[in-house]
Amino acid sequence: MQKLHLVMGGRVSNPQTLEFADLDKVEVVGIYPDYDSAVKAWRSAAQRTVDDAEMRYVVVHLHKLLTPEG
Repeated sequence: MQKLHLVMGGRVSNPQTLEFADLDKVEVVGIYPDYDSAVKAWRSAAQRTVDDAEMRYVVVHLHKLLTPEG
């Protein structure tokens, strides 16, 4: 089974949550075929905004959303 991962991020309303302040400005970094590639992309994106506490990037396990039983 292909295990797709989405890396995305943007400005959050509260640095302790994942509630994005403006969904129109959420950045989709990309979709990756494996977790290691996604983490590498996440790390690169997060490093660009390391000094901005209101910017958050996440790895979303798309394969778990597409087939939740598997």
